[in-house]
Amino acid sequence: MSYEEKGAWVYLVASVGTLATYLAIILGRTRHTPVTEVAYVSTMLWTIGISVTLSIVGRVAVEIARPSDNHKSDVRDKDINRFGEYVGGVVLAIGMLVPFGLTLASSEHFWIAHAMFAAFYLSALVSTPIKLVAYRRGL
Repeated sequence: MSYEEKGAWVYLVASVGTLATYLAIILGRTRHTPVTEVAYVSTMLWTIGISVTLSIVGRVAVEIARPSDNHKSDVRDKDINRFGEYVGGVVLAIGMLVPFGLTLASSEHFWIAHAMFAAFYLSALVSTPIKLVAYRRGL
C-alpha cells in the first residue's frame, strides 16, 4: 500500500469517527434542549480540530507501524488525488448551495452552520472512498 493510500485510509477513519462522535454529542443534547438552541459552536470547532489532529497523528503512527517504501508521490498518486479532489470539489460546490439558500431564507445560524459542516464532511466522505477505489481498481 502506498504512502498516499495509507494517508487516505487514515483520513477516512478520522473523518467518520469524528463525525459520528459529533452527531452523538449534538443529538444527545437535543433531549433536553430545542435543536436550534443547542450549544454547538465549540463542539463543532473541537470536532474539526480533532479530525485534523487525528489525521496527522494517525498518518505518522501508521508510518511508524508499517513504513512505506517511498514517501514521494508518483504520477499515479497525483492523478488519483486530482480526480478525488475534483469529485469532492463538485460535491462541496453543490452542497454549499444549501447553506446559501438557508442564508437567503434568513434561517437560524444553527442550520446554516450545520449545512456548511455537512457539505464539508460529505465532500470528504465522497472524495476519499473514490481515491481508495481508484488505488484498487485504477482510474
